Amino acid sequence: MSRREADPAPAGGLVVVDKPAGWTSHDVVARTRRLAGTRRVGHAGTLDPMATGVLVLGVGRTTKLLTHLVRADKEYRATVRLGESTTTDDAEGEVLTAPGAGGLDRAALEVAVRPLTGRIEQVPSSVSAVKVGGRRAYAVVRGGEEVQLSARPVHVDAFELGDPRAATGASGVPVVDVDVRVVVSSGTYVRALARDLGAALGCGGHLVALRRTRVGPYALEGARTLEQLEEEFALLPLADAARAAFPARELSEAEAADLRHGRSVGTSAGAAGTRDAPVAAFAPDGALVALVHDERGATRPSLVLLPA
Repeated sequence: MSRREADPAPAGGLVVVDKPAGWTSHDVVARTRRLAGTRRVGHAGTLDPMATGVLVLGVGRTTKLLTHLVRADKEYRATVRLGESTTTDDAEGEVLTAPGAGGLDRAALEVAVRPLTGRIEQVPSSVSAVKVGGRRAYAVVRGGEEVQLSARPVHVDAFELGDPRAATGASGVPVVDVDVRVVVSSGTYVRALARDLGAALGCGGHLVALRRTRVGPYALEGARTLEQLEEEFALLPLADAARAAFPARELSEAEAADLRHGRSVGTSAGAAGTRDAPVAAFAPDGALVALVHDERGATRPSLVLLPA
């Protein structure tokens, strides 16, 4: 069964924000609501306050695409500090252990990174947004309770190391900082990768900097700061946003009419979408009609977007 959407909110589009440090994702959403003149704004994957970089926002009808965009792979640049572990697996937490890491070299790092690349089982950070009994894990921890999160499968497509450099940790011990580039599946926590890298080396580890450089097809090069958006607020139109993120199927007028009414159409020789990885279907005039998937020998709508 498809969902059909007929909301009087603006047609909208996507805006790719370069989130500043110290802002929550909700802060950025609230600012964008004011700039866009609508409360109908959402984001495709949160960023921690300490993190910067790509935050993809949907405005108006484009919020309907966010459920699918959240599943996109993501790329980050980060700095991992080895020799100290913290309560939050990042620099905002209190130091738990500080054995130091003055003797680490690149060869040891490369050995430790290999088991953290590819398909792995990852235990999310205790201050993640994973729900525990209906509550976010970070809220449980901040309320003074302990949480035990289960490991879950994620995929680390790339875990590249820069040259390690000596530094002094918050506790005063000699530590090693290393810049990394990671490309990961949705649901992967870079903080947890830093924690697990430190654990593999026997010295503890945490993040001291995190910058998201890409969400699916939307990269930092196309992002705008909040200051730039204040000067000129512009959106990537709904159809353009969908063409960038999904395989495309061009429809006939008859097929577009059927899909707009929630009916299935014949399959095509092009991309065959699934419910989790749909295809964007476009009318002859270029308008986005629906996200579709192939099922039981027919192309069916997963999400229908009626004309604004």
